[in-house]
Amino acid sequence: MSAPLSRRHLIAAVAAASALAAALPAQAQKKYSTGATDTEIKLGHIVPYSGPVSAYGTIGKTISAYFTKVNAEGGVNGRKVKVISLDDAYNPAKTVEVTRKLVEEEEVLAMFAPLGTAQNAAIQKYMNAKKVPHLFLATGASRWGNPKEFPWTIGWQPTYTAEGRAYARQILETKPNARIAILMQNDDFGKDYLRGFMEVLGDKAKTMVVASLTYETSDPTIDSQLLSLKASGADVFFDITTPKFAAQAIRKVAELGWKPTHYLASVSQSAAAVLKPAGFDNATGVISSAYLRDPSDPAHAGTKELADYLAFMKQYYPAGDPNDTLNVIGYSLSQTMVHTLRQCGDNLTHENLMKQAANLSLTLPMLYPGIEVKTTPEDFYPVSRIQLIRFNGSRYEPIGKVLPG
Repeated sequence: MSAPLSRRHLIAAVAAASALAAALPAQAQKKYSTGATDTEIKLGHIVPYSGPVSAYGTIGKTISAYFTKVNAEGGVNGRKVKVISLDDAYNPAKTVEVTRKLVEEEEVLAMFAPLGTAQNAAIQKYMNAKKVPHLFLATGASRWGNPKEFPWTIGWQPTYTAEGRAYARQILETKPNARIAILMQNDDFGKDYLRGFMEVLGDKAKTMVVASLTYETSDPTIDSQLLSLKASGADVFFDITTPKFAAQAIRKVAELGWKPTHYLASVSQSAAAVLKPAGFDNATGVISSAYLRDPSDPAHAGTKELADYLAFMKQYYPAGDPNDTLNVIGYSLSQTMVHTLRQCGDNLTHENLMKQAANLSLTLPMLYPGIEVKTTPEDFYPVSRIQLIRFNGSRYEPIGKVLPG
């Protein structure tokens, strides 16, 4: 028969048992899907580093640079984040190919910020069938906010439809007798903008829209379309183009001596990537919309938000132009992803990652004042408010107040 435990031994035994019991739940909380471990999180990213819209490649470079910064500071909840960023040349067929590589061979935890409307449409069903998070897409198509049909896909930026509506409302308020010419990219990206625009014009579209033409991303120029649009006698031009063609349009409109009120899709409003190559004088008066701070706007000078962004660019992406709003997009997308991963804690499963992405409420430093990131399980549109802006020859100035999406 063993000797009875002394009071001191009994207390020690109870303390040890309590410590073990406390440790077990903490260990049990660690849950992982493919792509996450105790030390690493793998994310897949796709952007056109080559091809007709290679200007967008800088978004991918900013994202990679931001996660270099995050890892240098200890990672996310102690885990380093590995971003595998691949080029699809803005070709949907290539998007499918590299997505399969990232999901099936690299075994990433999630696809993060793949760019392009047609490109993401080509992989949306695949991602949802695989039940791999398809997060914070770099496209404003409205189809990314459909949690019932596509519960594994969530957008990020304001929708093109909402933006199109905002332009149409402004035209009705300021030029109710406008004669409108439209040029749009011939894909879902262009059609989404047009849908919102035409919804607001309603029956008035029959008399107000005097010309509407399309272009393909494989076209070398859009000169012939612009000649036809000018000939229509339009005094308002709705320009639904990506950066290369937007720069061409701004330059050609000036060369033709055509002086319409020029509305430009926000995906191409970058002063550095589009307006500067087109010529600031030619771009004066262009109207677009913003949901991010313009780094070149004196109104933001001296703010901590801008100082932190500029310090990041200088240290981690010195080759990038800090005034290019495309880099602000990459910076803000990355911050959204880091916040979501932090919310996951040690439960890095596909299911919990989507749960956290659908329960966000945060303000990002480089979002336009009054605009935030907010989601619910029923609302998959994280950034929904916009600010109309007009280029004054050197920078954009706000027009009116922040608008709902």
